[in-house]
Amino acid sequence: MALLDIKNLHIEFASRRGTLKAIQDVTLAVEKGEILGVVGESGAGKSTIGNAVIGLLEYPGRVTGGEVFLNEERIDNLPRPAFRRVRGRRIGMIFQDPLTSLDPLQTIESQLTETMQVHLHLTHDEARRRAVQLLESVGIDQPELRLRQYPHQFSGGMRQRVVIALALCCEPEVIIADEPTTALDVSIQAQILELLRNLCKEKQMGMILITHDMGVIAEITDRVAVLYRGKLVEEGPTRQVLGAPSHRYTKSLISAVPRSDIKLRRFPMVTYIEDVAEAAVTDDLDAAKAWMNQQYNYEHAGEKPLVEVRDLGMRFVLKGSLIKKHRIVLDAVRNVSFSIKEGEVFGLVGESGSGKSTIARLISGLYQASSGSVIFDGVDVTRSSDKAVLSNFRKQIQMVFQDPFSSLNPRMRILDIVAEPIRFHKLASTEAETRRIVSGLLDYVGLGKQALSRFPHEFSGGQRQRICIARALATRPRFLICDEPTSALDVSIQAQILNLLKDLQESLGLTILFISHDLPVIRQMCDRVGVMRHGELLEVADTETLFQAPRHEYSRHLLSLMPTLDYLSREGLEVEA
Repeated sequence: MALLDIKNLHIEFASRRGTLKAIQDVTLAVEKGEILGVVGESGAGKSTIGNAVIGLLEYPGRVTGGEVFLNEERIDNLPRPAFRRVRGRRIGMIFQDPLTSLDPLQTIESQLTETMQVHLHLTHDEARRRAVQLLESVGIDQPELRLRQYPHQFSGGMRQRVVIALALCCEPEVIIADEPTTALDVSIQAQILELLRNLCKEKQMGMILITHDMGVIAEITDRVAVLYRGKLVEEGPTRQVLGAPSHRYTKSLISAVPRSDIKLRRFPMVTYIEDVAEAAVTDDLDAAKAWMNQQYNYEHAGEKPLVEVRDLGMRFVLKGSLIKKHRIVLDAVRNVSFSIKEGEVFGLVGESGSGKSTIARLISGLYQASSGSVIFDGVDVTRSSDKAVLSNFRKQIQMVFQDPFSSLNPRMRILDIVAEPIRFHKLASTEAETRRIVSGLLDYVGLGKQALSRFPHEFSGGQRQRICIARALATRPRFLICDEPTSALDVSIQAQILNLLKDLQESLGLTILFISHDLPVIRQMCDRVGVMRHGELLEVADTETLFQAPRHEYSRHLLSLMPTLDYLSREGLEVEA
């Protein structure tokens, strides 16, 4: 029998509308030292299996059939006190959302040492020493200092590293990793994957890796299981499943993966997963297109810079003091200069903490720069105090954030969410015109007028991101900042959003700053790319030049860490010449 054996698992969720069969007759096994990848789009049942194995299935979910064995001992029918001794000690869990996985009222030290003292019966000093080693092993600098801090004082990627350290602290027999690298940049992702792989081999741990990142699957897993709507549709060795998939759904899934080895004209639409139709041509859509095109002037596209960043700097005070030498400051951005031409897609890459998002917030005016300037269409917006100039600037620049759900007001209907900037800037003369424009914008992003009266929670993650894009377009911006817009999305939904952004850029001549730690996405989307590290801009180059012949040593290091995808199936891909 395998280290972890899941046999004929059935999971159901009862509701007033009926019973949802979330998992149907799934059988999986993980051997000692083996990493099993589980893939599929949102709603396929990946996380549900993980939660059931570790005993964290939320009501009204319940296991209605099947058995789970850990080292030949059945654990799915254990009483709660006995299961608590298994959870954390014998089975570790790495959750997708690090912020909700950590107690905001306790320091990192308290959370790590408590787990080790309960399960390993260590003294506080012993647990603390081990906690320092764990933070260091997952790539956190100054672990002694960071141990005394709280979760909100860490970036998203740093919090994910803490969650991984928490899962590893008791050296469990099995680890269930639910999207463990979603919030991590490519360099830290490589460190974490190497750490997890080595632990599995050295300690003979088993791992179930749940992810939508095919690069991670290709890099680390021994076998892959593909789920579709609660059913296991394909399973086998990683190279076989990714290189020569047999099931039509697996082929569709792989065709949507952003490639690092080739540049595509367009991502194939994954119609097997979700029927994706082109936006129907309606009167509202035509009106919205005409209304938006009033803003754009294609005459100088690609010639003059729309945005210029000159010697930009941003300093954060981490610990204040009346005595200057006792202050602890962080130079998040240091003397950064670059320009973005009108109609261009400019990418920013770099590891967590390199200053990418800080630059986005400085350009948009959400942060006040400590030094330097931002020139927008010839006007220094960091120095201007003219309200009319600043109001015009704010209309012409919009942001699409990483998390679409937290970007939308859950109490507002979609009509009011998208219409809010139109009403604020008085861009429409009547309420009827506003409604017509909003309806057209929703048609533009592929949702349609049926979305007008609904609330954000009624949509999937990909649909919510489409709403965020529609809202960003509502001021008729010339410049769009996309800060990790697809990192939390499945590859199928990611492909739809990236195609949408490509279409908008081509049809409207939008200028886009595209920030991502996903290098294959950057290759597919951007005309030029800037590489950042520790707040400094190291290199700016054309995208293909950077990927094929990077000049800076750090750029070469970053590209060398990309997961290898050259053996993935190329069926249905339209490769750019």
